[in-house]
Amino acid sequence: MSSRSPDEFRLGVRPYDRGTGTGDEPEDPHELLHRARLLTAHGHPWAGSAWERAATALQRAGGALTPGDHADALDATALDCRGAARPAAGPLFFRAADLHEQAGRRGKALVSRARALVAGPGPGPGATVCARLAELCDRATGLHRIGQAAVAETATVRLLHGRARADLLDTAPDPTAEAAALREELTRLIAFAAPHRADPAVLRVLADTRALLGRITAPDDPAAAQAHLRAALDDHRSGGRLWPATEHRLLLAAVLRATGAHVEAAALLRAALSAGVTGTPPRPTDRARLCLALARTVAGAGEQGRTTPGSEEVEGDRERLSLLAEAVRHTDGPAQDIRVGALARLLLGVALAKRGRHGKALDLLGQALPGFAEDGDTAARVGTRAWRAECLLHLGEPGRAAREYALAAAEARSWDDPRHGAALGLRTAHALGLAGTHRPVPEVHGAGGTVDADAKAEATTEGEAEAETEAEAETEAEAAAEGGAPGGGAQGPWPGLRELPEPFGPPGRYQVDVYGEVGGAGQQADTAPGTRVQGCE
Repeated sequence: MSSRSPDEFRLGVRPYDRGTGTGDEPEDPHELLHRARLLTAHGHPWAGSAWERAATALQRAGGALTPGDHADALDATALDCRGAARPAAGPLFFRAADLHEQAGRRGKALVSRARALVAGPGPGPGATVCARLAELCDRATGLHRIGQAAVAETATVRLLHGRARADLLDTAPDPTAEAAALREELTRLIAFAAPHRADPAVLRVLADTRALLGRITAPDDPAAAQAHLRAALDDHRSGGRLWPATEHRLLLAAVLRATGAHVEAAALLRAALSAGVTGTPPRPTDRARLCLALARTVAGAGEQGRTTPGSEEVEGDRERLSLLAEAVRHTDGPAQDIRVGALARLLLGVALAKRGRHGKALDLLGQALPGFAEDGDTAARVGTRAWRAECLLHLGEPGRAAREYALAAAEARSWDDPRHGAALGLRTAHALGLAGTHRPVPEVHGAGGTVDADAKAEATTEGEAEAETEAEAETEAEAAAEGGAPGGGAQGPWPGLRELPEPFGPPGRYQVDVYGEVGGAGQQADTAPGTRVQGCE
C-alpha cells in the first residue's frame, strides 16, 4: 500500500542543512529509504532532509512511501519546522497522526497528535491544549498496558504534557506548589522510563525529561538543577547523540552563570560551538543563540573579575563583539528566527554605539525594529528606538532623534513603572532643544498612542524620580551648550539607557529566555514572550 507524494511534506523553507546529501550519498531509492529510517530511529536532525530525498527518489522510480514511512517523514519534517517554517508544523503532525493510524501504529499516532497540539498557533499551549494533552496521556497509558504503545511513545506523550504544564506554571494560582507537583510527575516519568534506557528512543526521552526537570528546578534550587541538566547531557552522550543538545547546554550554562561559574559556562558554550566536537553542526539559529549566550557569559565574567582595565578586559570585549557579529550572520536566510535575529542586531548595534561607531549601529538598530514589531516585545522596541536616538544625536540629527525618543516614550508610558516614559519624554524635549525647535512636531504616532506636542515636553512622574530625571536632562543640556558632544558627550551614552527593561526576557519565574535563562536576569516588560522547546527530539 502506498501513500501520497512527497510534495505534501516538502517545504519552501528548509530550516536545516542538507546534511548527508553531498557526494557520497547512495542513488538507490531503497538505500536512501534505509538511511532515512536509520536517522529517524536515532532522532537525527537531518532525518527530514533524508526523507525528502528518499521520497523523491522513490517517486522517480515509480514507487511511493508506505503510510508508515510517509508518517515518519512528515514527523521528521515537522520537527524541522523552525523560524519562518514553524506554522507548517501543526498540520504536518496531524497528517502524520492519520497516516500512523492507517499503518496500525496507535502509539506513534498519539505522539504526533500531542506534538501537533504543542506546535499549534499562538505563543504557547493554553489550558485547553494542556487538558487535551492530559487526555492523550491517559490514552497512551491505556495502550501501553495492552501492548499497543511502546515505552518511548508513552513517555513522549507524558513529556509533552509536562512541557505544556511548565509553560503554564506562572499562570497558576500557586506557581511554586504547581512546580513542585510537576517535579513529582517528572520524577515518576523518569522512574517509568529508566528501566528501558537500553532503547535509544527511551534514552532520548529520559534526557529531555531530566532537562525539563532542571528547567523548573532552576529558580528554586540551582544546585539540583545543575545535577538534572548534567544528567540530561550524559544521557545524550550515552545514546550516541553527537549533535548538540543546544537547549540543554544553554540551560546549564545559564544556571552556571547565575551561580557565578562563568568560566565553566563559557567552556560549555565554546564546546557546543566547536564544529570539531560533533559530527553535526548546530542549526544556524541555535548557533546564533549559543553565540549570544557566550557573549553574555564573557561580559559577565569580565564584570565579575574586573578591578582595573587591562589586556584581558580588552580581549574579552573583542571576543564579545565578534560573537555578536557571528550571531547576526547566523540569523540571515529564509529560516531565520525573527526574535533571535532582531535581538542579535540590537545587541551588536548597542555594542558598536558604545564604541562610537554610530553610523553602523544606526543601520543595525533599524534592521532590528521590523522583527520587534512582528514579535510584539515593547521593551525591545523602546530600547532600540532609544539607542537609535542616541546614535542620531551623535550624528548631528537631533530632529530625527527627538522623533525616536517620542515613539519610545509613547510605548513606555503603557508600562506599570512610569519613570521610563517620563525620562524618555524629557529626552525628547532635550533633543528638540538641540534642534532649535521650541514647539515639537505636531503629532507622532506610536504603538502606545499619539504623542502630542505638550506630552513630549511635559512628561512627568512623582517624587525623586522626576527630580533626578530633570537634573540629568539639565546637566546634559549644559554640557551640549558648552561644546560637548550631543546626547552625553565625553560622558558616554545617556545613563537612562541602562535602566530600560531588557528585551525578550521571560514573562515569569519558570519561563526560558533566548539565552537559556530561567526567570531572566533583569527587569522585564509585561508583554515579553517566553521561549518554548518544540516537540521531543
